[in-house]
Amino acid sequence: MADNLLITPLDAPHAPPPGASGRTLPANVEAEAAFLGAVLIDNRVIEELNTPLKADHFFEPVHARIYERVVQLLDRKAVVTPVTLKPYFEADESLRALGGVTYLARLTADGQGLLAPRELAAQIYDLALLRELVSVGRNLVEAALDTSESVEPLQQIELAEAALYKVAEGASTGNETKEFATATKTALGMIEQALLSGGHVSGKTTGLTSVNEKVGGLHDSDLIILAGRPGMGKTSLATNIAFNAADRLRRDRLDGIADDKSVGAATAFFSLEMSADQLATRILAEQSGISSEALRMGKISREDFQSLSFASQRLAELPLYIDDTPALTIAALRARARRLKRRHGLGLIVVDYLQLLQGTGRANDNRVNEISEISRGLKTLAKELSVPVIALSQLSRAVEQREDKRPQLSDLRESGSIEQDADMVWFVYREDYYVAAKEPKRPVEGDDAKTHEAHGAWAAEMERVYGLAELIIAKQRHGATGKVRLRFEPRITRFSDLADDALGGHSYDD
Repeated sequence: MADNLLITPLDAPHAPPPGASGRTLPANVEAEAAFLGAVLIDNRVIEELNTPLKADHFFEPVHARIYERVVQLLDRKAVVTPVTLKPYFEADESLRALGGVTYLARLTADGQGLLAPRELAAQIYDLALLRELVSVGRNLVEAALDTSESVEPLQQIELAEAALYKVAEGASTGNETKEFATATKTALGMIEQALLSGGHVSGKTTGLTSVNEKVGGLHDSDLIILAGRPGMGKTSLATNIAFNAADRLRRDRLDGIADDKSVGAATAFFSLEMSADQLATRILAEQSGISSEALRMGKISREDFQSLSFASQRLAELPLYIDDTPALTIAALRARARRLKRRHGLGLIVVDYLQLLQGTGRANDNRVNEISEISRGLKTLAKELSVPVIALSQLSRAVEQREDKRPQLSDLRESGSIEQDADMVWFVYREDYYVAAKEPKRPVEGDDAKTHEAHGAWAAEMERVYGLAELIIAKQRHGATGKVRLRFEPRITRFSDLADDALGGHSYDD
């Protein structure tokens, strides 16, 4: 924060009122007056500011109104001076108490503010943040002391964290709107990242080349819904992507690549269904090549255990954070995500799965409304933290009633708002799952040729589809829909690219 500046172009309009414990709130009305004087002498001062200063940041209400009017007039390309401001403040009672419109002229009397306008603006802004912190603290204390209604301390903590994060974000970004030039620069940075990554990834990597080619990676502020019927492998795919993004960041860090230049990401995995150790077992199985079942039952050789040890050493530095708290509310999830963003520079969030999250309680009487609140909350979280959010979702049983089991957007369970809020909707489909369920009677000695033939035809069909999976891109704001063929190894729950992805670019009609 800037040091208190000894600039006193005029007497302070009033002293800052006392805050908590009788202490005065942090403010410097002399600095505000000096800065306004500099602006009225040279309007270009505002254009050259690095600080996102707004009228709300001024402590003295008269100064806030003057600054607001100055900005409005500058937006109209007007020249702002004490003379051009005069008509707007002739009836201002607060200004009259300070001497009326002559106060505007007094602001420009000595021009000391022109010596350091940026420093003055920074101090005004910093002091405003401190007052905001005082307000958050006071509200927190008052809420904690008020036991007249139902006491929900965890909810109060969540609200306090949200308020603090809002203050912190204001300090780090402070941008209510962006000029097109700024947005263009950001877009060019994404394009440059895609170019440097080999022409495929403008966001965070999924670790699957064919998927990256189709969607361009996972983009900041996007909500990606990954849906499928039970047994399709949606949790496995989400775990694979989470690991791949975190491992890419780990490897890039070892290669000396800065986090903001990496297509990897520190990843938070909110698992409301599986425990942290179950997820860790899946990742260990995938990386060591040993089946999850063998790991759980301890049926491994010494060589397998050595492979496992090497894999665990490699994973020790992995920036992957697992939260397996059951029945999380959307508010609690957002609070925890903010904390991880602050501490670890979070770049990707995975939620498994959306229907297991709880709403705030206001919409609990209506499940559709609650799911709508949750999907909106996840989209808001993606925008607030500027990270991609992958949320797994169930599909309705309508899929099972159709001859073609490939999912459609209308199969998203319980709420059309999921489709509306999502930037991308992905469906996982494995034909071998359904073919396996249709296995005819296994022939035994003495069965007729028809039984043998039926089972042989099934076995041939099973061989054709075994290990093949489709990722159906049913919605994509950034590009075309379509499907990507992948290989799935159920033994170690791993998805990978197919060597020949002939269907990767085919369009998909829902």
